[in-house]
Amino acid sequence: MSSSIELKHPFSWLHSLWKFSRPHTIIGTSLSVIGVYIIAVETTGYLDSFGNKLELNFLFPLLAVWLACICGNIYIVGLNQLEDVEIDKINKPHLPLASGEFSMTTGKIIVTATGLSALILAGLQGNYLLTMVAISLAIGTMYSLPPIRLKRFPFWAAICIFSVRGAIVNLGLFLHFSDIFHTTQSIPVVMWMLTWFVLVFTIAIAIFKDIPDLEGDKQYNINTFTIKLGQKTVFNLSLAVITVCYLVTIAAALLPTVAINRLLLITSHLFLLGCTWWLSRGVNLQEKSQIASFYQFIWKLFFLEYLLFPLACVLV
Repeated sequence: MSSSIELKHPFSWLHSLWKFSRPHTIIGTSLSVIGVYIIAVETTGYLDSFGNKLELNFLFPLLAVWLACICGNIYIVGLNQLEDVEIDKINKPHLPLASGEFSMTTGKIIVTATGLSALILAGLQGNYLLTMVAISLAIGTMYSLPPIRLKRFPFWAAICIFSVRGAIVNLGLFLHFSDIFHTTQSIPVVMWMLTWFVLVFTIAIAIFKDIPDLEGDKQYNINTFTIKLGQKTVFNLSLAVITVCYLVTIAAALLPTVAINRLLLITSHLFLLGCTWWLSRGVNLQEKSQIASFYQFIWKLFFLEYLLFPLACVLV
């Protein structure tokens, strides 16, 4: 689709932009910003200074950080699509560049604009956020862009994904919020628990995401764990990583030094672990649609952590 056609249909263009931004990553980024913000508010006592009133000064830091992170998110996933058009025509033909809904020029403009916007917005808000966003964009660039293109190597591809989603974003956001709240306390145990969970859980996402893309990755020499180990092995490995995440979190929730609602965290994680194993039994690895469906379920589990941990802090 040419750029002139894109301009004639603004709502269709916005829908294509939504697909270009990879909605599940946008939701994940949004929930991580909100979740870490709530944990920071609860553990630093920032809300106490407002009494029972909800003021603009309370909401503005959240909105400003969210905009910077969303722009960074679109830059990273957009750059990956710019470099993977031919692969996506096989693996993900619905994406705007692969389907022709967006021209390459449009894709480049969006990626450039969002990358610059992320850095400018982050820079206006503080050094912690700017550092977090800059490191995330740098890793995202090395992941997709030649000549480095770390996605070619399964180990380094996984490192890129879980380092950004797990450690850099969570700890960077908390340090930023603590800084603008003018608090000096160290990172609380509950934040370390969430960071550990997401860090390890993202390993499962990083290795699982290539299972349905076997055909295109093999054709274009992208050496994923799926190609090296096989779909069944990677599927079971992902399931094992998820299981470890839940069991360790349940054990950690029992520690007396953790200021959280233990009942909520333990029962919810036991339930979600049971659901994961139950649904995994019905996945046919020969059906790409079933693999994709289970992959989206894994992302939903990821989303829930940014609801459960903040809620466990609020209801302590």
